[in-house]
Amino acid sequence: MTGSQPPSPPERPSTGRPVLPASPAVPGAIAAPPQPLSDTEIELRLLMEAIYLKYSYDFRDYTLASQKRRVLHALTQLGLPSISALQDRVLRDAALFGRLLQFLTVPVSEMFRDPAYFLGLRRHVVPLLHTYSSVKVWVAGCSTGEEVFSLAILLREEGLLERTQIYATDINPASLEKARQGIFPLEAIRGYTANYQRAGGLRAFSDYYTAAYDAARFDPSLCADTIFADHSLATDSVFAETQLVSCRNVLIYFNRELQDRALGLFHESLSHRGFLGLGAKESIDFSAYAERFEPLARPERIYRKAT
Repeated sequence: MTGSQPPSPPERPSTGRPVLPASPAVPGAIAAPPQPLSDTEIELRLLMEAIYLKYSYDFRDYTLASQKRRVLHALTQLGLPSISALQDRVLRDAALFGRLLQFLTVPVSEMFRDPAYFLGLRRHVVPLLHTYSSVKVWVAGCSTGEEVFSLAILLREEGLLERTQIYATDINPASLEKARQGIFPLEAIRGYTANYQRAGGLRAFSDYYTAAYDAARFDPSLCADTIFADHSLATDSVFAETQLVSCRNVLIYFNRELQDRALGLFHESLSHRGFLGLGAKESIDFSAYAERFEPLARPERIYRKAT
């Protein structure tokens, strides 16, 4: 990691964890023995439980593969010998947890990522959003803000931004602060420009930012009315009715239970016949909400609320 250390995150309010009812026992059935866990998997579970109990950040239902990859990388970067040693330090050092959070959330994104998705929004969603007197958009898991600014540019070009309220949420306070600033590396702009053009951009991409030294600062008016806020898909509730939810490349890190919880939040948040956008490797197929959404542009992972 380079630059100044991220601020220690505030402790999230404890919201508890929903308990699912147990399946009824089948007479005479023999329960399959649980698969034995490796020492590393046991340490990971204990670490995630400790983080939840101490700081109320809930990573317990992130996929084990994702947890393992990120935590082992953190060990190398933080110079610690084991996951147990990391747990011991994290429980006693909030600043260290602030550093660990940057590994657990992996704030990596880009503007107009998967251009076909944004082109799909222009073609299939925007014409219908024009029928609303006002529009609310929720960018869930907004990371450092690249997607938020991408959507703001698209909405401005389509004449919708002035009557749109964007909610941009994430669990990482350092990422949210970067998103508010709207400053991105100048070295990434060439790739962002190509994405923007393939996404159906209507202007010169350079119209939206000012370059200085090694950074590009995007027009602050794009997100002047955006609300950046802490929100966890694992523990928090719906906070507003929206017409579009865009949550991309987040669900792939969740296990099935947490995916269903997140999809339930999106379904509850969306107004009648609202729209949901997911990442290129994500789908609602085989989820508990598969019947409650219908594909609007399946290749682009854009869905519409059905019931």
